[in-house]
Amino acid sequence: MVLATAAGAEGPVLDHRVAVLQGLDKVTARVSPIRAPLGIPTYFGTLEIVARSCRETPPTEPPESAAFLEIRELPPASDAQAPPVDLFSGWRFASSPAVSALEHPVYDVWVVDCEE
Repeated sequence: MVLATAAGAEGPVLDHRVAVLQGLDKVTARVSPIRAPLGIPTYFGTLEIVARSCRETPPTEPPESAAFLEIRELPPASDAQAPPVDLFSGWRFASSPAVSALEHPVYDVWVVDCEE
């Protein structure tokens, strides 16, 4: 764990290397755990998820985990020439998943935790 250099900053400040997410397939109602190492594309259904940062509050603060995620939808195999569609880019918070929600008819992804 590395302490981020943001004196007086509010919110999560301990940097981690892996974002722990959960994905929901709304069609099957199946919830799946997703481990997303920073900077490495991780796949859930037709979604490509790249976690850029994952931070937590120190143990002396109320618990909070946040991850900066970039989420794209990949084209179907029948249309491999189509470009991916950017769906979301921003911070997601474990305690407030609705603050910056992913708008997708089939999938939902939310932050659970951060790991080394």
